[in-house]
Amino acid sequence: MTSKIKPAVQPTLQPRTIARQHRYLTWLSLSLMSFLGLMVLIVYESRWVYPEIQAYFSQTGSLTGQQLSTRSRVYLQNAQSELLSDQPEQAAIDAALINIELSYGLFDVHVYRRQYECTEPSLRDLNRLVEWLELGEIDRVAAVGELFAPIQCLTHIEMSQLDRRGVAINDFSESTRQHNQVLTYSSLLIFVMGLVFWWLHERQLRRTDYATQETFEWMQRAMRDPLTGIGNRSALHQDVLAKKHQSLGLILVDIDFFKQYNDAYGHPQGDTLLRQLAILIGETLNDEAQLYRLGGDEFAALIHCPDIETLKRYCHQLIEGLREAGFAHPAHPDKKGVTLSVGGSRFVAGEHTFAQAYEAADKALYRVKAAGRDGWQVTEDASPLHT
Repeated sequence: MTSKIKPAVQPTLQPRTIARQHRYLTWLSLSLMSFLGLMVLIVYESRWVYPEIQAYFSQTGSLTGQQLSTRSRVYLQNAQSELLSDQPEQAAIDAALINIELSYGLFDVHVYRRQYECTEPSLRDLNRLVEWLELGEIDRVAAVGELFAPIQCLTHIEMSQLDRRGVAINDFSESTRQHNQVLTYSSLLIFVMGLVFWWLHERQLRRTDYATQETFEWMQRAMRDPLTGIGNRSALHQDVLAKKHQSLGLILVDIDFFKQYNDAYGHPQGDTLLRQLAILIGETLNDEAQLYRLGGDEFAALIHCPDIETLKRYCHQLIEGLREAGFAHPAHPDKKGVTLSVGGSRFVAGEHTFAQAYEAADKALYRVKAAGRDGWQVTEDASPLHT
C-alpha cells in the first residue's frame, strides 16, 4: 500500500525553445528591416504633403475618436447581454454596472461633448441608470431599454467619425496623387520582400504555437488519470508545492476488497465503480477538495484544513456519504456494500512535510484496515506541521 511520492516529471523543452526563439527573431528582424526601409522612403516622399498628413493624424482626426466610441458602444451592448443573461439578478446587475462604467469613461470626452448634441443627454441617462440599478429601482428588462438611446448616440458618433475619416482620406489622396507613381515603383520591391519575410515569420510562428500547444496538452494529460479524469500522483505533488505554507489536510482512501469486487463483476464494472467513487468523493466533500487517483483502488484528496476537527469532519462525511450511496458488493466478506478505509493527516504544505504527512495518513489507513475496514482514522501527531 505504501508508496513513495514521486515529483511531477517536467519535460525538458529548453533547447527546442531556444531554437524556436532564434528562428522567430531571425524572420521578424528581416521583416522589420524591410518595412523600415519602406517607411523611410514613404516619409521622404511625404515631406511635400506634411500639412495634410499632420491634419489626418492630429487630435481632430477620427482614428482615436472612432476607437473610443466603438469600444464604448460595445461595453453598453455587453451590459445589455449581462442583463438579459440567465445568471442571478445581482450578479447580472454587477456585471452590467462594470460595463456601463467602462463605457461611460470612454464616452465622457471633451470632443464628443462639444461636437455631438446627443452626448450630454446620453451621459445623464447612463448616470441615472447606474443609480437605479444600484438602488434596485429598475428591473433588468427596463434597464436594457434605457441603454438603447446611448447606444444610438454612440452609433451616430461612429458614423460621423467614419465620414470625417473618409473626407480626410480623400483629401490626403488627392494631395499625394502626384507622388504615387514614384512611391509605388520605388517601394514595390521592398514591399514584396517585406511580405515574403513576414509570411515566413508567420508560418514559423504558427508552427511554434502548434508545437507549444501540443506540449501543453501532453503535460496536462501527464498530470491526469485517464480513467477517472482526476489528478494523478504527480499532480498531487505539484499541487502541494503550489500551496506552500498553507495548512492542508491529506486524505487517503482505499476501496475495501476491491479485488473481490472485480472478480465478481469483472474489470469493466470495476472501472465504472472507480469513476463513480471519484464523483462521489468530490460531491461528498462539497467540491472543496482536489482529488487524485494514486493507482489501483487508492484515491487521495487535498483540502484546506485550518484544524484537526475539520479533517475529522471531512473523513466522517466521506464514510457516511458512501454508506448512503449504497453501492452493491456481492463478494464483500462482511456482507456489506462497497466500503472504504480512510486515513488522514494535517500538515503545512512543503516538500518535506508532505512526505511526512503522506506517511502519517498511510499509517492511519493501515490502522483502519487492521481494525476491520469500513471506517476512518486521523493521525494527530503534530510533527507534520513543522516546516
